[in-house]
Amino acid sequence: MTDEQILFPFTEVVKQDKMKKALLLNVVDPAIGGVLIKGEKGTAKSTTVRSMVQFLPARPVVKGCVYHCDPRFPKRFCADCRERIAAGEKLESEMAPMKVVELPLSATEDRVSGTLDLEHVLKTGKKKFEPGVLAQANGNILYVDEINLLDDHIVDLLLDSAAMGVNYVEREGVSFSHPARFVLVGTMNPEEGNLRPQLLDRFGLSVEVESEDQVNTRMEVVRRRLEFDADPEAYIAECRPKLDALRQQLIEARKLLPQVTTDDNAIHMAAELSIHFKMEGHRADITLIRAARANAALNGRTVITKTDMTDVAALVLAHRIKRRAFEKTVFDEGEVRGCLAKL
Repeated sequence: MTDEQILFPFTEVVKQDKMKKALLLNVVDPAIGGVLIKGEKGTAKSTTVRSMVQFLPARPVVKGCVYHCDPRFPKRFCADCRERIAAGEKLESEMAPMKVVELPLSATEDRVSGTLDLEHVLKTGKKKFEPGVLAQANGNILYVDEINLLDDHIVDLLLDSAAMGVNYVEREGVSFSHPARFVLVGTMNPEEGNLRPQLLDRFGLSVEVESEDQVNTRMEVVRRRLEFDADPEAYIAECRPKLDALRQQLIEARKLLPQVTTDDNAIHMAAELSIHFKMEGHRADITLIRAARANAALNGRTVITKTDMTDVAALVLAHRIKRRAFEKTVFDEGEVRGCLAKL
């Protein structure tokens, strides 16, 4: 068992259901736009994200491609794969497990985007690109712990790449691009500073986690952790059936997702919720639909229901509500049910 796999299991994290759901929905449909997890220290934020490596489903990749191009979408191929095809090579594919790629806070723009070797370009006339973290992240989860402490221009770069699915690098008039489709997951402690509202809105989902205030729940957290620490391998082996079942659920949900219908009823629900909570623009409406579709697929259904909208509304809308300075409001899910009950 690798060090990556000797992590406290996702399925055994006590409660924190909204955080788990937000992460799973993004695996089902990465187009949702990632998730920001806010909470005080010691609330299992990093533990939960990192443990996803134990059950993430495998995906097809082009064999030998440093950017892990998806063979199902030739139009998204990197320049290297296109050159191989032009040279008459038949590209082989293989299955590769999704990973959790971590971005260190100290990462520079070159480390994130990659670098162009301008000297090589001038000498040979050919582009030479040194891949960065975004190349590793293509098709995977890109995780940034303490994302609020990352330079704003780096966060902008990550969000732009995640939204476009492409990483563009330009130096001295020489440009290069490669696919960069990934799920961006950020965790942060609000006590250490917040993200700008413009950046908050760019995250598809957001969830706030809190310490448990029930004695029995806190006791269960301690029990599970002590049991894991005593024999991690045995604990994980005992949890393996749950992790395998979760992987299979994600595989089935991803297959089912294209069949989930987005009818006028679903769009009506999303529009009503966005109007009720005074959302600016249409990003919230679109994200509501995507998240509700993924939720339906995760539950084995092909029709979006009011339950799906209720399940995802807080994740999509809470961080987009305008608040006055120093004001902290709790998102009222009762308002969601009341709004949808009228439809």
